[in-house]
Amino acid sequence: TEDHAIEVNGFGRIGRLVTRIAFLTGKVDIVAINDPFIDVDYMVYMFTYDSTHGRFKGEVRSEGGKLIINNHAIMVFSEKDPSNIKWADTGVEYVVESTGVFTTVEKASAHLKGGAKRVIISAPSADAPMFVMGVNQNVYDRSMNVVSNASCTTNCLAPLAKVIHDNFGIIEGLMSTVHAITATQKTVDGPSGKLWRDGRGASQNIIPASTGAAKAVGKVIPELNGKLTGMAFRVPTPNVSVVDLTVRLEKRAKYESIKKVVKAAAEGPLRGILGYTEEQLVSTDFNGDSHSSYFDASAGIALSDNFVKLVTWYDNEYGYSSRVVDLMVYMYSRE
Repeated sequence: TEDHAIEVNGFGRIGRLVTRIAFLTGKVDIVAINDPFIDVDYMVYMFTYDSTHGRFKGEVRSEGGKLIINNHAIMVFSEKDPSNIKWADTGVEYVVESTGVFTTVEKASAHLKGGAKRVIISAPSADAPMFVMGVNQNVYDRSMNVVSNASCTTNCLAPLAKVIHDNFGIIEGLMSTVHAITATQKTVDGPSGKLWRDGRGASQNIIPASTGAAKAVGKVIPELNGKLTGMAFRVPTPNVSVVDLTVRLEKRAKYESIKKVVKAAAEGPLRGILGYTEEQLVSTDFNGDSHSSYFDASAGIALSDNFVKLVTWYDNEYGYSSRVVDLMVYMYSRE
């Protein structure tokens, strides 16, 4: 898809995986990468070798300052200020903003100054419209130049919350996510601003942490605004996380009928976004899985017909990056 011209700004975990998925699926065309901290030869190395998702099965090299993946040449920039890049000259239309730094409309708009058409922030944003594929993408309109793909946890929670709310009604709910280590954590105890616990050694501890993911569901499903909140436990695993959603239901429902409804959604309207399994799986079984959310039917439990705990897995890197690509494809379809 030569016309889906994408630039990746920030070649970190998500930036590299968005690039991988673009090449594996052919859904979008990566034409440029900007990262002031990684030169092109280092990009070759970082893209080829991945401790979590394995070696890239393709040919990667650098030539004349460009990154060449499967004989496809990608322009490489190293600008700290994105407004310095003349995207219009490169043919770039959409920018994946995956630095984790430019997460507001104002900051992300720096890309528009250089001639990019739209910016997709691969993180929650305080003020950009947030989208979760399978939940609220139809609210998107072409006046929105800067959008957010929300967080990995919101992408896991929202599709399941939508199915449960549409079928049974959610009175209120609490979420915990047991979350894998991410780059913001520390390898050993260190200073961490006001978030003292977040500064403790990631590989040694279960760390209670805050997350806005459950509250953000209220932004993508307005009827659930104020009905969900939650927290996180950071645990010493490299990837794959799991949401535990405990909800009070308006309509009485046996756990078996909840399973049926989720399975039907997973095989129908939310195919590829919401998965369903009755297998006895553990976290590594979901490593490299592209679903936003994978419902674990045998892990959930009901206390009564109105009070139930639901468990759903997600590859917080790969599933999320897959949705960043899908959101861009959807936006292109609306141009």
